[in-house]
Amino acid sequence: MKRKACLFFAVAALFVMISAKTYSQTVSRVIKNFNTGWKFYSGDATGAEQTGFNDQSWRSLNLPHDWSIEGEFSDKHPAGAGGGALPGGIGWYRKSFTIPVSAKDNAVFIDFDGVYRNSEVWINGHYLGKRPNGYISFRYDLTPYLKTGSLKNVIAVKVDNSQQPNSRWYSGSGIYRNVWLTITGKVYIEYNGTFITTPKISGQSATVNIKTTISNHTESLQQFMLSSVIYSADGKKVAALGSGNNIKAGSSIVAGQDINIPSPALWSVDKPYLYRAVSAVVVNGKEVDRYETAFGIRSFHFDVNNGFFLNGEYVKIRGVCNHHDLGCLGAAINTRALERQLEILKAMGCNAIRTSHNPPAPELLNLCDRMGFIIMDETFDMWARKKNDFDYHLDWQQWHKRDLEDHVLRDRNHPSVMIWSVGNEIGEQWGASDDSAGIVISKELVNIVKSLDTTRPVVTANNETGAGNKLLLSGAYDITGYNYHHDEWKDVLNRWRDKPFIITESVSALQTRGHYDMPSDSIRRWPKRWDLPLTDGNADFTCSAYDNCSAPWGSTHEETLKVFEKYKHISGMFIWTGFDYLGEPTPYNWPAKSSYFGIIDLAGFPKDVYYLYQSVWTNKPVLHLFPHWNWKGEKTGDINADTVDVWAYYNNADEVQLFLNGKPLGARKKKEDDMHVGWKVKYEPGVLKAISKKDGSVVLTREIKTAGKPSKIILNADRNIISASGTDLSFITVKVADENGTLVPYADDLVKFKVSGGGFLAGVDNGNPASHESFKAKEHKVFNGLCVAVIQSSGKKENITVTAASKGLE
Repeated sequence: MKRKACLFFAVAALFVMISAKTYSQTVSRVIKNFNTGWKFYSGDATGAEQTGFNDQSWRSLNLPHDWSIEGEFSDKHPAGAGGGALPGGIGWYRKSFTIPVSAKDNAVFIDFDGVYRNSEVWINGHYLGKRPNGYISFRYDLTPYLKTGSLKNVIAVKVDNSQQPNSRWYSGSGIYRNVWLTITGKVYIEYNGTFITTPKISGQSATVNIKTTISNHTESLQQFMLSSVIYSADGKKVAALGSGNNIKAGSSIVAGQDINIPSPALWSVDKPYLYRAVSAVVVNGKEVDRYETAFGIRSFHFDVNNGFFLNGEYVKIRGVCNHHDLGCLGAAINTRALERQLEILKAMGCNAIRTSHNPPAPELLNLCDRMGFIIMDETFDMWARKKNDFDYHLDWQQWHKRDLEDHVLRDRNHPSVMIWSVGNEIGEQWGASDDSAGIVISKELVNIVKSLDTTRPVVTANNETGAGNKLLLSGAYDITGYNYHHDEWKDVLNRWRDKPFIITESVSALQTRGHYDMPSDSIRRWPKRWDLPLTDGNADFTCSAYDNCSAPWGSTHEETLKVFEKYKHISGMFIWTGFDYLGEPTPYNWPAKSSYFGIIDLAGFPKDVYYLYQSVWTNKPVLHLFPHWNWKGEKTGDINADTVDVWAYYNNADEVQLFLNGKPLGARKKKEDDMHVGWKVKYEPGVLKAISKKDGSVVLTREIKTAGKPSKIILNADRNIISASGTDLSFITVKVADENGTLVPYADDLVKFKVSGGGFLAGVDNGNPASHESFKAKEHKVFNGLCVAVIQSSGKKENITVTAASKGLE
């Protein structure tokens, strides 16, 4: 019998959110979301840049768009498993639009937040330019080429991601970030045209320095007034200043202003308070441009011996590295998907993100400003020396200065950004004694950053920690950054004495959610030739979730945490990685297609080690007991053990007591610097129960039950009410359970989805790194009992009904 489990979103509470990036929707500046109404063609199209080209047969879609994620997984794709085993290629985008006659005397720009890669843009057949780097935001001036009124304009974009491999992870393909149309007066504030610093901060006041770059695109000298008003988080005006100046025709100037804010509220990771500066340009008594900048008031410094201080208080930077893909959504940016990731990490105790290994989407930094994360903002994964045949080294000489400048200019107002990283595991670390490339380039890059921002330190992520590292020998960097080598952290100041120390990358442990290899106390380092098919790997391409498995250059989470938490001079650490990501399926190659490094799997389900961090990095009571309790006789297969290793992560308690079917199995206390306790338990089905106690009183109780046969589907939405914006999401957890509602840990049932009303199925995934099921299909298997369905608003203010069905399940 086939029954269906349904989930309904309440219609009464649905509301419409206008999707816009508007700094301010005024007459003087209009910022229009330019994502809708595009035409797309997969492949090359001769003449598609011309206005009269016939694109009627092309696919209609909205941006952001990643065409690679729509493809089939295959080892035949030139990106290989390292690139996610998905296709690249060439794609074209076209959009027709009109500009009102009222904008005839205005300046009009198109802003791309990111296009992967080798993008070329035309407006009405006029070539605007090319940007090879797929992660850089950029702008083109459309003004000279536009038609107004009822006449149509055509923007055409060619994206060439055909030369592969060009990345060591999944990149995605296409216009995968947001696009904006900006209309201003002919005297206007430039793209990323403000720079706000707070040079003096006390409890009584803060000096806010605003540097504003203003351009004059008229044919005559212009007198202008620049008005800057600062608003509090609740919208109250707290300070203002006006100043006047002249600007020559066709030129730009930088106007500086100092504004005093009384009794400032400080930005911190626990209280991320944001102010808003509104800058208005007035010419001949008329406002011709208005620009808004969010900023925070905070001070920070790194101390060689004592670590990191934020607003004068010691803070341990507890961070993760993350790639830019969003699992089954691919590289196409979605604010809610990013927010969900950050919510999960924040609950774990994480307070920092490294944007490995390229500039992130602007939405990530906006969220981190608002939610309280420290950012290490990274620009390059390689310099002039290649890591892949077709990577950025081919563009380095011509583009690195422009790309680095554009990156810093875009991100330097974000209070969350506290460190610039200009390179990751750069090939120029090494070289003969007379090879000075690493030294020369290091000094150049740091000088570029410092010419634009002197308020933040600059670092590189070094996997060569020896005294011969050319980058560190340059003396250019403000902080010493190490990737891995946890056995050297305690003595780092003996080698690089005058520089603060941060762990730019660490751990590289390998885990598959819900899979356990025993004995758990045997730590396995995978062979160094992980780029080849393993002869001693697991037949189902899994890695143990006991935290007893790691890459050869790394260590387990617990091994690393013991050292990190022990030494105060270690200012921070960024774990590889927060979430699993597409591509780089260490330790396996194909048929694995995504990573095993994450603390959280690709679908967003925490692995057991998540609760290790939660127990160490938060004060909330934690008791996490694992593994599952189906080990013999409950199914036909390879889950078969007489004795099972049982682990518990806990905090706020002295000990944990364990019971099996009511029988006591003894209490355990952490020894020395251990971060978990464990038992070896003779298996029998039933109920495994743990109780944590402090001073004899119960803190928490946890139970794990033996599951019966799969009986039903249980659906749980992370949000039952979403915005009818066309972009908002609800992530629905799909759990296959027995008749009592207990998760079946070996379930792999195929679930079919149907969505009706004001939404659609945007993606499906189960977190299995070796699954080749399409992320865009309307069905998906659960993996170890779980999968996720991502529901996206269609833009209609309607009830959404989601149905999940599986043969034989209620």
